[in-house]
Amino acid sequence: MKTGVLVFPGSNCDRDAFDAAAFEMRSEARFLWHDERQDLAGYDLIIVPGGFSYGDHLRCGAIARFSPVMQDVKRFAERGGLVIGICNGFQILTESGLLPGALLRNRSLHFICDQVTISVENNTTPFSSLFAAKQRITLPIAHAEGNYYADAETLARLEDNGQVVFRYVDDVNGAANRIAGICNTKGNVLGMMPHPERNLWPSNNFTGDGKTVFQSIIKSLNSNPALIGV
Repeated sequence: MKTGVLVFPGSNCDRDAFDAAAFEMRSEARFLWHDERQDLAGYDLIIVPGGFSYGDHLRCGAIARFSPVMQDVKRFAERGGLVIGICNGFQILTESGLLPGALLRNRSLHFICDQVTISVENNTTPFSSLFAAKQRITLPIAHAEGNYYADAETLARLEDNGQVVFRYVDDVNGAANRIAGICNTKGNVLGMMPHPERNLWPSNNFTGDGKTVFQSIIKSLNSNPALIGV
């Protein structure tokens, strides 16, 4: 299995994502520099990590969307490859058009760093298949722009299509319908604000719930050879 972890100026969760892929998934993980075109043939998973790409100038993810590597990520996703964007990565995926909607400033206008409870709304995606339906899990968040927004028509479509994968149990940041993570219509692209890569192993106040996201990816790749090395 081969995983690519994108690196932008200002990425700060790329090492956490790399470790999740290399040690939890036992994947051949490689960093992919944002400013270089990449041949993603043979990769099984692309992770767009959290951080502050380009210093969050203009809007979060607004500059990163123009990075050369994102053209290759789009083609990879169109071929059915698995892509997960976490926090700033979610913002980049919406700015790139790989996912609908946008991430706005938190309603409080404050940066939030906390552990929150989320509900698994759809456990049939490649990223959530090992969770129980409506299972409640705990994951850390760290964002100032995690307030998911979409127009009423888009929200209705996301709900009707089962594209809401994770939902905050409480109103954390003002997100529409308390949305914490969504997928595209094909289910191979996921964006989520909480950080599964920061909660892989139970210790102190951590539950280890994030591990199941990466274990679900492994299960999906093993059970669907068409996803491997797209």
